[in-house]
Amino acid sequence: MNPFEEKTQFENIQKGDEKAFEQLFNSYYGHLCVFASRIIENEIAAEEIVQDFFVKFWEKKNQLSVESSLKNYLFRSVKNLCLNFIKHNKIKTQYAQHMIAEAEKNNFKDNFIEVDLAKKIEESIQSLPEKRQEIFRMSREDGLKYREIAEKLKISIKTVEAQMGLAFKTLRDKLKDYNTFLFLICGFKAK
Repeated sequence: MNPFEEKTQFENIQKGDEKAFEQLFNSYYGHLCVFASRIIENEIAAEEIVQDFFVKFWEKKNQLSVESSLKNYLFRSVKNLCLNFIKHNKIKTQYAQHMIAEAEKNNFKDNFIEVDLAKKIEESIQSLPEKRQEIFRMSREDGLKYREIAEKLKISIKTVEAQMGLAFKTLRDKLKDYNTFLFLICGFKAK
């Protein structure tokens, strides 16, 4: 796409043209996922980063200013999000290591392990609406990507994203009495 076409496409997106946005998404989504995956070495997280980027891109389309080419803007933005992801995960890992060391010093069993924690997590997951629970389990237990879930269930990726967001919110609310450390162990997102 030449610079004039990019500029026109971006202007159309800013005017709320969903077809122009969909065309942009279809043109760059796969390339951006591969790019992000190379940076963070995690395909699932890379897809989530790119999906989140496109959602925010659409939501903030009127506030965006693209000085260079649109393509450069997309790749630079995803690169920055990947670097933030790496930095955030490094902090989470350091925190988890610190908490493990503290727990070993202060009798891990007394501070962190509740006999029925696994049961409470499972009950919380089972309390989700049937379709949301199915999507959550496909993602977290079966390891499927959002795109794969969408294809299997014949729903949009946006629906999968929305259902996963609601599932995480419900689980955070139901398990809020447990230490953040448990969320790191269980693989829940702490958004």
